[in-house]
Amino acid sequence: MTSPGLADEWYYVGVDVGTASVRAALVTRGGQVKRAAEEPVHVWEPRPDHHEQSSEDIWTKCCSAVTKVTEGIVKDHVRGIGFDATCSLVVLDQNFQPVAVNLDGKNVVMWMDHRATKQASRITASGHRVMTRVGGVMSPEMQPPKLLWLKENLRESCWERAEHFFDLPDFLSWKATGSLVRSLCTLVCKWTYSPPEGWDDSFWTSIGLEDLLENNHSRIGERTCSPGDPVGAGLTPRAAAELGLMPGTAVSASLIDAHAGGLGVIGADVSGHRLPCENQPVTSRVALICGTSSCHMAVSQKPLFVPGVWGPYLSAMVPGLWLNEGGQSATGRLIDHVVFGHAAFSQLKQQAEKRCHVYSLLNRHLGEMAREHEHLDLLSAALHVWPDFHGNRSPLADQTLKGMVVGLSLSQTLDDLALLYLATVQAIALGTRHILDTMREAGHDISTLFLCGGLSKNPLFVRLHANTTGLPVVLPAEREAVLVGAAILGACASRDCSSIQVARQQANSHTHLCTPLTCTSNLQHEDAYFVHDKW
Repeated sequence: MTSPGLADEWYYVGVDVGTASVRAALVTRGGQVKRAAEEPVHVWEPRPDHHEQSSEDIWTKCCSAVTKVTEGIVKDHVRGIGFDATCSLVVLDQNFQPVAVNLDGKNVVMWMDHRATKQASRITASGHRVMTRVGGVMSPEMQPPKLLWLKENLRESCWERAEHFFDLPDFLSWKATGSLVRSLCTLVCKWTYSPPEGWDDSFWTSIGLEDLLENNHSRIGERTCSPGDPVGAGLTPRAAAELGLMPGTAVSASLIDAHAGGLGVIGADVSGHRLPCENQPVTSRVALICGTSSCHMAVSQKPLFVPGVWGPYLSAMVPGLWLNEGGQSATGRLIDHVVFGHAAFSQLKQQAEKRCHVYSLLNRHLGEMAREHEHLDLLSAALHVWPDFHGNRSPLADQTLKGMVVGLSLSQTLDDLALLYLATVQAIALGTRHILDTMREAGHDISTLFLCGGLSKNPLFVRLHANTTGLPVVLPAEREAVLVGAAILGACASRDCSSIQVARQQANSHTHLCTPLTCTSNLQHEDAYFVHDKW
């Protein structure tokens, strides 16, 4: 659908709350991002493995970003809004005021917080039947161990005061509408909820959280709905004023951020590119959402149980299909950690105006080194990185693992930094290959990799994933696929689209027009190439 002007189109707002920022986009009915805005959010790390945020700070930044992208737009032309967010834990009291999750007053335990590793191990050891839906191992990044930690360590100051435990995506839909209904995406994927049966009371009792059963599970969610369903009566007057939108604007049940990215990219139209997934079901594709961490989203017609990989979850991302979610707990953050902590980084920083320019310079430097010496992939042959600096989410499912670098010398030149950066990205790509191999062994038929997220904008990251997996890698023409996924939810909630499938097809027909580029000089497999619109 082509619009003659911003004022003559129907729009949908997608809001994506990531680890370090809130992003919002104004999206057309055809899936085109017209405007985007970003606001940083604060992260507090009061002690090792503790990562916290403030729900009030997050909501304030959501309002600011949405106001920016809708400035000057006829407000009743904004038909719906959808939220996605990291699967962090938000704690509120009976008056919906923040309850501190530590001694410093912050009320959000972030997804990457690993304070509950011991509690997660105890839950795994219980051997309860819900373990089959999380790859056999309970992760400290899920909500049950976090809740157990709060009860055991902050009983008086937090646990006994807390009346509402939200996944962050559900907090946002509540903040927007006043409705306490929870998204099946969050509850199924991070809380062990299993439709149509619902909560398994025996699980909560077995791990010592039987008090969550009181009042029909009111503290963790009595009512549920599917992503894309409208929540409440739309925006409350207060939320509408804060967001700069009309009261009653449709609000969708939310998604976890990686699931929104998967929804936005996995249905890409690749007609005419001779890809192995062309004319094949969507089950032949994997969506890799790569940013601070990475998530590997694969869907299937029937439930597949993959050791060390979360799921299977029915309709958690694509309605009617079972989802398995692999992941790496630190990817973009690991690359930043390795590069910014190197002695030669100060030399590089002087040449770079922005953070992204640092990686452009490193990529260029590696290209020069490859021309002078040998094949790019072989430059790091004597340097090896084990990338589990923040544990292994999949497929080893061991969050106690640590990272390692083998092959260091006393030299700390720019060449050394570039090689360490290369070896780190290679290690991450090998981790992806390990996850995909494990999924295949369990029955997934994977032929093509679809990338979105911040790291998908790094050519080296994309190329090495093609090299290492031997799979074609597809990049969407609309690079903000996560925001498009969130906006798809808003379109469904507005009833302008009858289902997520219809909205996804309508958006994908306009946003995923790709042109193939076969990369040969730096590939180890003839069939490993990228597909993208421009570079």
